[in-house]
Amino acid sequence: MPRKRTPNPPTNPAELAGEAPLRRTLPQDIEAERGLLGAILLDAQRVMDLCVTKGVVAEAFVEPVHRSIYVAVERLASKGLPVDGITVANFLSGTGELDAIGGMRTLTMLTDRTPTSAHAGYYADLVMEAYLRRCILGTVRKIEEEVYDTSQSADYVLGSAEQAILGIGEGRNKAGSTMEWKTSVSETLATLTRQLDTPGELSGLPTGFKALDEQLRGLQKGAMIVLAARPSMGKTSLAMNIAECVARGRDIMGRPFRTPDGKVRKHGVLVFSLEMPQIQLTTRMLCGMAGVSAREVERGRFVKKSVVLPLLQSAARELADTPIRCDDQGGLDVMELRARARHIHKKFDVELIVIDYLQLLTYREFAQQGQQVMVAKISGEIKAMAKELNVPVLVLSQLSRNSEQRGGDEKPKNSDLRDSGAIEQDADVIMMLRRPSFMSSRVPEHDDRLLAIVDVSKNRNGATGEVRLNFDGAITRFKDRIETNPEMISGDMEPADPPPVA
Repeated sequence: MPRKRTPNPPTNPAELAGEAPLRRTLPQDIEAERGLLGAILLDAQRVMDLCVTKGVVAEAFVEPVHRSIYVAVERLASKGLPVDGITVANFLSGTGELDAIGGMRTLTMLTDRTPTSAHAGYYADLVMEAYLRRCILGTVRKIEEEVYDTSQSADYVLGSAEQAILGIGEGRNKAGSTMEWKTSVSETLATLTRQLDTPGELSGLPTGFKALDEQLRGLQKGAMIVLAARPSMGKTSLAMNIAECVARGRDIMGRPFRTPDGKVRKHGVLVFSLEMPQIQLTTRMLCGMAGVSAREVERGRFVKKSVVLPLLQSAARELADTPIRCDDQGGLDVMELRARARHIHKKFDVELIVIDYLQLLTYREFAQQGQQVMVAKISGEIKAMAKELNVPVLVLSQLSRNSEQRGGDEKPKNSDLRDSGAIEQDADVIMMLRRPSFMSSRVPEHDDRLLAIVDVSKNRNGATGEVRLNFDGAITRFKDRIETNPEMISGDMEPADPPPVA
């Protein structure tokens, strides 16, 4: 047998890059468009309901005449008016478009060429299939333009491309994403029944702080949770304490969160640290778990290696086994952040995302429109990410100086959120952190060096109010206020397993 020749490898750079010539004819199915419009004119009530279910829109028709007819049908149907050849012709005559579509003759031809409306679903699928391909093609061409735009980083282009492609799918599934009301009622009843069977059980991820969990009922899926404070109040410390507790499956005192089957479950946490390098976050967390002052270890004062090192080693063994992942790149674009979060969420079981902090993010697309506009867009993207990934997103935010200038108790308000009121609108929960001892002497409880107050000033699905915690600045660790007095701890509380290091 003659030997089969191996084709020569491509030498054209376009071929090497995997490029293929674009088709000159857009994906389309004119006959399916005619069949669908004819079915509508034959049995408008049933077929229009079917079109709504399948997400058919006027843009799905590539033929301008067909698009005009479908728009007329939509307008008539939305007003509850009958839809047939005569009513559509009258509507188009009133808008001056009847002659442009070919008059009554075109409408008559559509019904004559459609023997039955029984196949309307099949026609609608063909029309939407071609429309989806055109959407993909248009998006790909836009991505191609961005690829050759050297003013944008490759990471930004990748994030933008992913978002654009996902946007096509989201728009396609929007019409059919509504849950049946009967199913919704059934699932809600099951949730309420479970809560009655297990009173006190949190509906979201436990934060590790008893008082905070009683206020929030845990960190809810899909929620954007804003933790705001003035500089040096400890917002990064509180966020990392919460991240640690979620990842360890234990509260801040080391007691395990038990699942109904008695197991301790760890939860994946993703931290975006735009301000602080990962090694500093790790140092804080490690020393906090060990109950050791990082500053004193660094200075070598008041510490004995024989005492401190075993504590650090014990904490390190447990911390190394926690499912925490950290991205500490500074100046991150919010679209890049969403792309990275999406990748890690697919690869690992991430159940909480922490962003430190919002005002350090950028959004290149809106950078020239001013800080307030950009921050508003960033806030919207973070909220969209929480819903897309269906995880709670704890985002830190700076506060303006307004609270300091008002006088009185200097209690911050939601309007003090820096740079944009959109943060207040997008957030499901807003927590304002303040420490009276760091405020002016006229503030109540100014002399209490331990007191930290978390004011839950907005809670979309729960109660608002203040939560009082203690903060140990030496080990950057918050605790429930009651926990600092051993005599006040309830005797039936489960001890830590293993005992918490101090």
